[in-house]
Amino acid sequence: MRNFALIGAVGYIAPGHLRAIKDTRNRLIAALDKSDSVGIIDAFFHKADFFTEFERFDRRLEMLRRKEPEKAVIL
Repeated sequence: MRNFALIGAVGYIAPGHLRAIKDTRNRLIAALDKSDSVGIIDAFFHKADFFTEFERFDRRLEMLRRKEPEKAVIL
């Protein structure tokens, strides 16, 4: 099982990416999009962190990398 972070999580192609992550039994840890339309993400990964600011998104991923190396993320 791999962990993913998704940039551009609300666009036209995003549901396909979310579905692919879920269908391959992987996890979405965090998502970033300038639009605050999280309903699509919640349909697939209700525990994923959602951000509208890149700095916060980056800080969260860095914190996970340092504290929990097993949760290293593929971007």
